[in-house]
Amino acid sequence: MDKIWTTMYEAAKAVLNERRISDYVTCGEVAAAVLSKGGNIYTGVCIDTCSTLGICAERNAIFNMITNGEQEIDKVLCILPDGSNGAPCGACRELMVQLMAGHYHAIEIMMDYTTGRTVTLGELTPEWWIK
Repeated sequence: MDKIWTTMYEAAKAVLNERRISDYVTCGEVAAAVLSKGGNIYTGVCIDTCSTLGICAERNAIFNMITNGEQEIDKVLCILPDGSNGAPCGACRELMVQLMAGHYHAIEIMMDYTTGRTVTLGELTPEWWIK
């Protein structure tokens, strides 16, 4: 396993903390880590609400990256509630495509940390509306 993936996994695992914030909001069931092109790791957790105001862990990590002055993504990893990994949802994919239009195809996504299986965002979104 590439050392950077291990560092990202540990960063995401460190913020994975399922909890109820109020009667209407839960968070931390999913955690994500994003590696910027600048080599920095940003984390985020999902925030679920009883309306559409929630946010995925991946987008939260991306927004954290943007807040800190960066906008180019190299790698993305998320940890699901059962400890496994998975692909970003459509909204997360859409944000990454729009953020890096023209060169989003090479963003690496960790699909299975235990086996080291990765795919590119281009493989997940082969016929996206933005090239």
